[in-house]
Amino acid sequence: MKIINLTANKRIYTSNVYLLTGDWNRMEDINTLVDAGRDPDIIEAIYAASTGIGKKKVEQLIITHSHYDHASLLNTVKDQFNARVYAYSSCLQNVDHQVKGGEMLKIADQMGEILYSPGHSTDSICVYCEAEGILFAGDTPLIVRSPGGSFEAGYVKFIESLCRRQVQKIYFGHGAPLTEGCSRILQVSLRNIYASTITCKQ
Repeated sequence: MKIINLTANKRIYTSNVYLLTGDWNRMEDINTLVDAGRDPDIIEAIYAASTGIGKKKVEQLIITHSHYDHASLLNTVKDQFNARVYAYSSCLQNVDHQVKGGEMLKIADQMGEILYSPGHSTDSICVYCEAEGILFAGDTPLIVRSPGGSFEAGYVKFIESLCRRQVQKIYFGHGAPLTEGCSRILQVSLRNIYASTITCKQ
């Protein structure tokens, strides 16, 4: 899978917007956008990207959560590319498929699992591609450096589930990706969470 950050040279405040394509741009690969951001320059960047001949430039768009810096251009992307839109939120317009977590989607040339990840917002999701151990995290907080504070039980359950996976790379909604020591860092986060206050235990 090829991962292109379309907002690497952003001019305004926006989330990262990732364009995912297959390594060989085969017809059966599903060109996918993770988040839409709010920088209109991504449209030109999508048209300029190598996404395969005779295919939609963007076939599907996954919104990690509904905050404006991640979702402002949702309607523009849908209109420009006639993309299917997946999101957890029921508040966004033009969402074709409302996900809950556990869904499997073809993403580029791999399968991706939608993970419900409350913590940053109640409508946050992540996308995990097991074949290469890649996680698209949106703004879900994954690095907890020390004990303290409180954490909701649903978020704790999500971190526990990540620690059972072989996460090799994490692509965040803001900033550079984490490409080394992901599993170790997640385990440290979980230990620090356990040493903190967990609310709404179920």
